[in-house]
Amino acid sequence: MAGRHLKKVVLELGGSDPFILLSTTDLDATVQSAVDARLDNSGQSCNGAKRFIVAADLYDEFLEKFVAGMAAHPAVDPRSEDAVLGPLSSVEAAEALERQVVAAKEQGAQVVLGGGRDGAFFAPTVLTGVTEGMAAWSEEFFGPVAVVHRAVDEEDAIRIANGTPFGLGSYLFTTDPEQAARVADRIDAGMVYVNLVLADSPELPFGGVKRSGIGRELGFLGADEFVNKKLIRTA
Repeated sequence: MAGRHLKKVVLELGGSDPFILLSTTDLDATVQSAVDARLDNSGQSCNGAKRFIVAADLYDEFLEKFVAGMAAHPAVDPRSEDAVLGPLSSVEAAEALERQVVAAKEQGAQVVLGGGRDGAFFAPTVLTGVTEGMAAWSEEFFGPVAVVHRAVDEEDAIRIANGTPFGLGSYLFTTDPEQAARVADRIDAGMVYVNLVLADSPELPFGGVKRSGIGRELGFLGADEFVNKKLIRTA
């Protein structure tokens, strides 16, 4: 309908956001940020971190702590005061997520945590060994499922981060300001958050590139999408 009437559209679609860890002075805090970013809204956040790309020298320790952090939040009654992870939006959504995890395992991924479902409740899950060519490499897991990748260096981390058809948000952790600016510029995403998570806000533009949509919501750029520009020039 928008096309027939020559109306602009803003589309915010899916995402498989990378969380890139290149260096840190506080791995425990970084891991907590990673867990928070994955379990936000029970893992059903379009711009939630879903793929965790970790420098080789930090990978083993990060994975151990991350698995422990995810395991500490089982799916529970969302009415519980200490609930972090509740049910998915429907049984159908949980079944679809289960099929994705099973397919990833059949294609060679390792399920190092979770993978189970109980009705609409899905256990926090961590996958490793996901390689190019597997469906899990490029698809979105809309639930508490994290994929952890090992990156041999900065260039490899960028390659993995950009290796999906999505480009909504992204997260970059590094202690090097020059590296932060360099890598952020090369990530194919509409949003890059450096050394922080859960930082979107109504006054900030929100939106992506590639198959994550077009246009921006929120903030001045969001308002700008829905107005016509008018030029008045005088002598």
